[in-house]
Amino acid sequence: MTETAEEHGFHKTDANGNKHIIVDPITRIEGHLRIEAVIDSNNKIVDAFSSSTMFRGIETILKGRDPRDCGLMAMRICGVCTGTHYQRSIEAVEDAFNITIPKNARLVRNLIQGSLYVHDHLVHFYHLHALDFVDVVAATKADPAATAAEAAKWAKVAGVAPYTSDPAEFKVIQDRIIKFVKEGRLGIFGNGYWGNPHYKLTPEQNLIGVAHYLKALDIQRDMAKMQAIFGGKNPHPQSIVVGGVTCVQDIQNPARIGLFKQLLQDSTEFIKRAYLPDIYMAGTMYADEATDKDATFKGVGGTGGGILSYMSYGDFRLDDTGFYNSALLFPSGVVLDGDISKAFDLDETKITEDVTHSWYEGTGAPEHPYEGTTIPKYTGLKEGEDGYKYLKTDEKYSWIKSPLYDGKKVEVGPLARMVVGYVKGDERIQKYVGNFLKRANLPITVLFSTVGRTAARAIETELMADVMLEWVDELAKNAASGDLSTWTDFDFDVVSADSKGRALSEAPRGSLGHWVKIKDGKVENYQAVVPSTWNAGPRGPNGEVGAYEGSLIGTKVADPEQPLEIIRTVHSFDPCIACAVHVVDTKGKELAVYKVDPTCAF
Repeated sequence: MTETAEEHGFHKTDANGNKHIIVDPITRIEGHLRIEAVIDSNNKIVDAFSSSTMFRGIETILKGRDPRDCGLMAMRICGVCTGTHYQRSIEAVEDAFNITIPKNARLVRNLIQGSLYVHDHLVHFYHLHALDFVDVVAATKADPAATAAEAAKWAKVAGVAPYTSDPAEFKVIQDRIIKFVKEGRLGIFGNGYWGNPHYKLTPEQNLIGVAHYLKALDIQRDMAKMQAIFGGKNPHPQSIVVGGVTCVQDIQNPARIGLFKQLLQDSTEFIKRAYLPDIYMAGTMYADEATDKDATFKGVGGTGGGILSYMSYGDFRLDDTGFYNSALLFPSGVVLDGDISKAFDLDETKITEDVTHSWYEGTGAPEHPYEGTTIPKYTGLKEGEDGYKYLKTDEKYSWIKSPLYDGKKVEVGPLARMVVGYVKGDERIQKYVGNFLKRANLPITVLFSTVGRTAARAIETELMADVMLEWVDELAKNAASGDLSTWTDFDFDVVSADSKGRALSEAPRGSLGHWVKIKDGKVENYQAVVPSTWNAGPRGPNGEVGAYEGSLIGTKVADPEQPLEIIRTVHSFDPCIACAVHVVDTKGKELAVYKVDPTCAF
């Protein structure tokens, strides 16, 4: 006999004792994401489904536009990684026009994107993800002197001095938390699953996490300034144009370059002395989960490991030989099924998108982005006996398409970049990954987990901060030498008559591709396949399980009514599912639909 939600506290419990729960919306992310999970009688997730409850139709808006304007509109795909979409759209058009940008433009773009990386990763860990590991209320029980000693301990593991070492500073922060708890005014900390048995940190470690959470609010502001120095604005930079950049005065002025460098050095101090030690601390305390093979989809790694296939388009040009000829900071490639003995070269012709389980019409087969279509076909949810509306998981159940590489699902993001770079023998990546694993005394397979995904992002942040110091010095030296070129000339009427181009690169969250076809000076077709499309996509045409879904299968849940473990693993991907136009209530009832007129003036 099936129990009702009211009797058991879950949305639905079937005759086998499996609980079907809905987590909607997933909070502390960009955009709207819904997870449905089936949990067996041992509180282990046996199946999971990922759904975007929004429609994003930017590609439709871009049709018929001047391709030189696409970047300014494409950046509105997202409210966080705006600059990445902006630059990738510009680069796709430059590829169509066969333009190679000058050295100064390459370095400035690297610095703008690098600023976005360190800002995005820092904000993600402390303000979107850390509270999945840190129990704020438990920090009230900490001893401030012991907390300072604990901070010094983990800083030593990282080979640095602690960013915060004064017990009095920890006491001030703790007193604020105690006051808020007593008054019932936890504010942004009010809806956590505090006290859940799967929180593993000690009270002192929790207090360290809260202290750095608050300090990171100041640091991220400086990181945003870095992007604005050369980008003109944040979060929507304005200085990148087809052919180069427009921030000529900033490149000519040594004081502007000096300001950027100082902000970067200050940020790097926090990254090395707070962020990395905190990751060593969390990684060690959650090591049991990170190495629990029984809690995985593939039986390798630990909780949250997922599908174990990784892809990187590669990014950050290191010379001026052209977009697809240059040496790269992050190599391109594919590692399949957790086999770290070999990496395959990327073949972009093998990239397709399928809509079998997505709310779109299609051609009946996976489409390459150059030929891709975006035709909405919403088929809705189904109402269960308990009154809740559930995804039709055998049919269409998401606004996200299902990207495939050679017919396979792959994970993208910082972990994928570190795995691909490490397996391909990239000297710089092997150094940073190897150093982290050695200091943490952990095997490389620990990366195949929720904790490993989080650690990979921190490793990449340190790497990026260090290499940006090299780039800013290179820019200052080149400008001082008298090279002030920032733009490559082109004849628009000639190059835009009939052409197509693509920009395959890396956003902070993973592989990002923009494809554009141009005819008679106008955009004929445009498709963007974003990182969260790769990771959050629904099943493939033959039931292929996606990265989010695979990472949840096998996870052990302490309390299904407090799905902390689901939130923790999904957050480790840093979901970015923006531009919602559908609004639904908690019962799945549609409240309003907003239509975007593709003919409106921009």
